[in-house]
Amino acid sequence: MQIVLRIGGSIVASPLNPDLIGQYAALLKDLKKHGHEVAVVVGGGTLARDFIKAAKTLGLDEKAQDEIAISVSRIFTQLFLKKLGKLSCENVPLTIEDAVKCLKRRKIAVMGGLEPGMTTDTVAALIVEQANADLLIKATDQEGVYDKDPKKHADAVKLEHLTFRDLSSVFAEDKHKAGIHQIIDPEAVKILERKKVRVVVVNGFKPENVVAVIRGKHVGTVIV
Repeated sequence: MQIVLRIGGSIVASPLNPDLIGQYAALLKDLKKHGHEVAVVVGGGTLARDFIKAAKTLGLDEKAQDEIAISVSRIFTQLFLKKLGKLSCENVPLTIEDAVKCLKRRKIAVMGGLEPGMTTDTVAALIVEQANADLLIKATDQEGVYDKDPKKHADAVKLEHLTFRDLSSVFAEDKHKAGIHQIIDPEAVKILERKKVRVVVVNGFKPENVVAVIRGKHVGTVIV
């Protein structure tokens, strides 16, 4: 199976969680051992947003803010690459084409952001599209997708299944801005809906949820 795993910065980088990064690295090695091809996209989390805030304070424009956040996401990516060693392509892919070439070499591709105006969700969606992946799993700081923000609303209800069209109704933002933080960004959804790939959103603090999804168990929220 060809899998794209999107690991939210809220999971491994807010604050930096080396133990969890190690668990994910072990998981990736095991998936590779069992014949799966995997691409991973890592977000920059709180640190990236802190740098965006600093850039704003310095009067830098949104393009510059994005560029700085991308650099932060790539630092976290390097931790994964170093831990994976020869199973990875060693260098951080700087384009979607680089990531696809890495996969074709039967290596684990791990990357962060790519360019201003593009979230790491969109990066993951583009890899799905270009690599013809079978599945996208997004590991977040929530149990799945809710009808409203569970951090703000005690009566928020987790949704077991959604269509891509349904997903638009729970967006906090309908366009990109530096530091956007929501379940899946709108541009990524357009790509995934066009590709008609299965997407599952899970609690990423439990790496075993990723394994459960790949084994066909129902975990989190399924989007089709």
